[in-house]
Amino acid sequence: MYTEFYGLTDRPFQLTPDARFYFGSRTHKKAMAYLGYGLAQGEGFIVITGDVGAGKSTLVAHLMATIDRARLNAVSIVSTQVEGDDMLRLAAQKMGIATDNVAKARLLDLVEERLTEEANRGKRTLLIVDEAQNLPHSALEELRMLSNYQSGGRALLQIFLLGQPEFRDELANSPRLEQLRQRVIATHHLDPMGAEEIEFYILHRLQVVGWQGRPQFDADAFGAIYRHTGGIPRRVNQLASRLLLFAAMERLDLIGAEAVEAVAADMASDSPVRTEEPVLRAPPEPTAPAEPVQAAPRPFQERVGDLALERRVASLEARLEEQERAIRRVLTLLVDWVENDESPPSYRHHAA
Repeated sequence: MYTEFYGLTDRPFQLTPDARFYFGSRTHKKAMAYLGYGLAQGEGFIVITGDVGAGKSTLVAHLMATIDRARLNAVSIVSTQVEGDDMLRLAAQKMGIATDNVAKARLLDLVEERLTEEANRGKRTLLIVDEAQNLPHSALEELRMLSNYQSGGRALLQIFLLGQPEFRDELANSPRLEQLRQRVIATHHLDPMGAEEIEFYILHRLQVVGWQGRPQFDADAFGAIYRHTGGIPRRVNQLASRLLLFAAMERLDLIGAEAVEAVAADMASDSPVRTEEPVLRAPPEPTAPAEPVQAAPRPFQERVGDLALERRVASLEARLEEQERAIRRVLTLLVDWVENDESPPSYRHHAA
């Protein structure tokens, strides 16, 4: 793995949310400011939305690592398409309440009792619900009803909703959500990082895992990464992880824009086209010259090989090149397996 080659203590661009890697981009700093304001109010709903891979889960991990557990009891639900009664049971289970064979009326009493117990111990309860765009109106209405619990004129429960852009649109426009909309006290939409933030983001994550300046990056490399990812953190992580693997295989100490373009082209050839989320795409292929002798690659490409091999396999017949294509496919599957099947890391707070 590239971690050993570059002397890193861990994988800096893993896809699993980890509070250690929280990066305070402009949009994430704004989100934390709204979260701080909302938590200080101690009631109602806080809503954070963002595109797939915008960093919502990492934001929550950072929040969970920084809150005062002696004063705030935070429980988290990753929602599915459940109706109101099931949402109530999920919330109750997260609060440590047994729900088997318990009627809804009794379950509501048990939830109120548990919230009151926490308040009597000086702790407020925060319910974090991720993937809120999947919730039907009945589930959102059940959450709104839970937010009505009070004791001594103070709310017993505050709710933090995270969702994709369609949830923001639904919340803003649906007449059926008017009562919920009136209970929202803070909201923010996570935008992609700006082009000038990519360098700081990548170096920040590298420094968390003990980076000592190797490998180095050309300034143009960061611009190329931004072009292929649009500043979406998860896409940056995917590309940067493959980029470091490629650089280690080629024993590179300096990563330039050409390496980024080659890796992005290889990822584009490996990825199925999806309608819901753009994939990384390589720049358009130049028109092939009439004479093969004129098609000689640039010196860099001669050294790193043809990483976009699958896109041109129909025109290549040499046996050695076919073998290289098969090896590269096996390596890609291995990397994906390592990144997707690793057990969740332990959260430890580091300053952003």
